[in-house]
Amino acid sequence: MPSRARRSTRRSAPSRRAMPSYGLLAAGSGLILYLTMTRVISGYHPYLLWLAAWSVTGLAFYGLDKSSAQRGRWRVPEVVLHALAFVGGVAGCWLGMLVFRHKTQSVEFRLALIGATFIHGALLMAVLGR
Repeated sequence: MPSRARRSTRRSAPSRRAMPSYGLLAAGSGLILYLTMTRVISGYHPYLLWLAAWSVTGLAFYGLDKSSAQRGRWRVPEVVLHALAFVGGVAGCWLGMLVFRHKTQSVEFRLALIGATFIHGALLMAVLGR
């Protein structure tokens, strides 16, 4: 009886020419959201709006990366996800990690988020004067 070859369950990587620029997309999204929020929402400290805008962006990119991973598409580079946390999206990145159950086993991601949490926690206390 001839042996049957097993099919690989692993998907092939997408072609190089279709690689999107997630860093530019993330930066543009975060800045546009922040500028929109500053025009629409009044009465809040600009740093709070900054944190909110980048947190929404971080959450969206964690969701995008999880979806891309499940579909075998181009992934959001880890450096972009880390940068989103350090630029101010730390709350959204934590939420994205929990909601999407994404990058929860990665020690590197946990350490980066803990570091970003301390940085923005200290900045928040300094800015708000507490």
